[in-house]
Amino acid sequence: MSFLLIIQGICLRARKPIILVDDSLQSQKIVELFMNNEIEFVKYHIQKFEESCCGELPTTKTPSVIAAEGIFKEESLIMNYIEYMKQKKDKGELEVRNNKSIQTNHVDETDSAYW
Repeated sequence: MSFLLIIQGICLRARKPIILVDDSLQSQKIVELFMNNEIEFVKYHIQKFEESCCGELPTTKTPSVIAAEGIFKEESLIMNYIEYMKQKKDKGELEVRNNKSIQTNHVDETDSAYW
């Protein structure tokens, strides 16, 4: 499920968080938690990110989450972010159900949805 932002009758998808991962069990656990909680995300392996984008990232910890709400580098902070997104999703689903009569135009997702 995507999060939607409604502005004057136009429905926009919210940007997806980026998860920077490595091959560790901790990274796998965080990815699994996002999937289990149906939180859409974009996953970048830190090694591939370094090769294709920005060179070496010596101070970047994995797993890390880069989201509109902030940057989360520790497991406990990522867990708080996941809980926040679950609450936001639950609230959003309630608001959508309450506003079924509102007709909106949908703007298709583009690369900007991935930052």
